Amino acid sequence: MATTYSGLYLEIRRNLKAAGSIASDLAARELVCSGSGKSKEALFRDGSLYVPMDVESRVRALVRRHLDGEPVAYIIGEWEFYGLTLSVSPSVLIPRPDTETLVEKTVEYLRAQEPCRVLDLCAGCGCVGLAVASQVPEVKVVLGDVSEAALKLCSRNIWSNSFSGRVVPVQMDALRAPDRRIGVFQCITCNPPYIASGQIAELDASVRDYEPRLALDGGPDGLAFYRSIAARWRNALYPGGRIFFEVGIDQSLPVGQILRENGFGEVESSEDRNGVRRVVTAVRYPDI
Repeated sequence: MATTYSGLYLEIRRNLKAAGSIASDLAARELVCSGSGKSKEALFRDGSLYVPMDVESRVRALVRRHLDGEPVAYIIGEWEFYGLTLSVSPSVLIPRPDTETLVEKTVEYLRAQEPCRVLDLCAGCGCVGLAVASQVPEVKVVLGDVSEAALKLCSRNIWSNSFSGRVVPVQMDALRAPDRRIGVFQCITCNPPYIASGQIAELDASVRDYEPRLALDGGPDGLAFYRSIAARWRNALYPGGRIFFEVGIDQSLPVGQILRENGFGEVESSEDRNGVRRVVTAVRYPDI
């Protein structure tokens, strides 16, 4: 039976909600838009039009993939974060609303500074650094990641969001000391892998089976990257500069202690919208 775009969207939304999808309205809209090649505005405008059979088949195939567990972002190849449309792939984590708190705290700090250089370490698709650049036009941002696939996505997202010349991708390994040629930064912002190795098997299947372990695994206790960055990357930050970490549930206190043990002070933590202590920040104190 022929169906309209509005009817197809509503049917898919009901099916996804019945299957337990948390954001069934968003997922349904994105899948219909992707399968039909329509923008969100065009989908709304053409809601009363009938869907061609080949388009309906294409949309339903995408829905089946999602119902089998594949995240919508990987199916459509992009996701929105902080007002930016970013290309994503299974090579990187999908940007999440929790990480907006990291952006907000970094931006709040940078707006009170002179124009400076910022490093987004463990950048993934570049979501944090690009969001910061979009909010603080005076800064220069380096997106650092060890993964070549992630850096290719960073390059694509820099170009597609018109940040060429102000944001650059550079390969770097957060578990090793930085190359001195990258220079020194006034601010480092970082959303590192922070899931304890033994807990990865307990994650939701959409994360465990599809998102890259490289971007999830934080070592035996989930704190390996915080220890490495606090110790090895300290000198990549100007004395008086500030580091911002996203952390997992119940990690704010141990991460704060790691920072203090490595010559940082003025440690603070901030809650995300769900009341989780999600961001830990500290100032690099001068060497004595």
